[in-house]
Amino acid sequence: MERTLLGALSLSLAASIWGGMFVASKYVLEYIPPFTLMVIRYFIGSIVLFSLLKWTQKDNRAKTKKDWFLLLWIGFIGYLVTISFQFIGVELSNAHTGSLLTATTPIFLVLFARIILKEKITARKAASLLLAITGVTIVIEWDTGMGDYLTGSIILVMAAISWALLSVYVKIAAKKFSSLEITGYGIFFGMLMTSPLMVWELQSTILPLPNGSIIVGIVYLGVVSTAGGFYFWNKGMELMEAGVGSLFYFFQPLVGSLFGWLLLGESLSLNFFIGFAIIMLSIIVVTVKPFRKQRTRYLQNKKAQ
Repeated sequence: MERTLLGALSLSLAASIWGGMFVASKYVLEYIPPFTLMVIRYFIGSIVLFSLLKWTQKDNRAKTKKDWFLLLWIGFIGYLVTISFQFIGVELSNAHTGSLLTATTPIFLVLFARIILKEKITARKAASLLLAITGVTIVIEWDTGMGDYLTGSIILVMAAISWALLSVYVKIAAKKFSSLEITGYGIFFGMLMTSPLMVWELQSTILPLPNGSIIVGIVYLGVVSTAGGFYFWNKGMELMEAGVGSLFYFFQPLVGSLFGWLLLGESLSLNFFIGFAIIMLSIIVVTVKPFRKQRTRYLQNKKAQ
């Protein structure tokens, strides 16, 4: 019961953080190019996570070559490939298309969880996924001009696939490592592999002198969005079935729309509230029954004691 609650809270928090992240990113990216910002984010995030790791002394276990390869793979597929595809895809299409296509991540996550983790695709899980997809499509609204951005759209779908793959391998790594270790090493390796792209990018870009707003935005992206967001997502995937946890990804476009309304003056249509209600229903459908089972088991065990 506690695992389900903590997992749901962690995943909701991660997706909500990323939804609000677009406000800060939109401002900072006007001054700092994407790959350079990625490296800065990862550098700050690594410092935060490794400091916590040292403080909590959770990094004492010896790692084999297989362990290092798994952590390296997580850094590559999650923090280099996925984020790079998102940047490139949005640049070749638009933010609206990017929001819609990256929100297809849970579909691929459920499939990968079935193939790699052997998780069953139950009727309840399939119905919840269908409800959530319907809800997020209503929130974002179908972009009829998507065909004009074919290359960008394909790359964005690849970003969704790679993030789903990352989430599954995080679940595998969680059998041996803490979420703190997985996130810290993954981000660190992602930073190392993104650095050559930053060097290439800076050959044709001159960085501005930082002001207070840029510094605040960078610190927020590094500490909250990177260290915090990735940690909470990995922690949630550790505690819940990958297929069930995937549905919480839909909080990202919801919170992104909400922050756009609150901070950027963007309007919210009736579709937002209809889609929001459908997405919440999908999460209730897939989590209430398992939660009840765990609660009953918990009460029975407590009574037996």
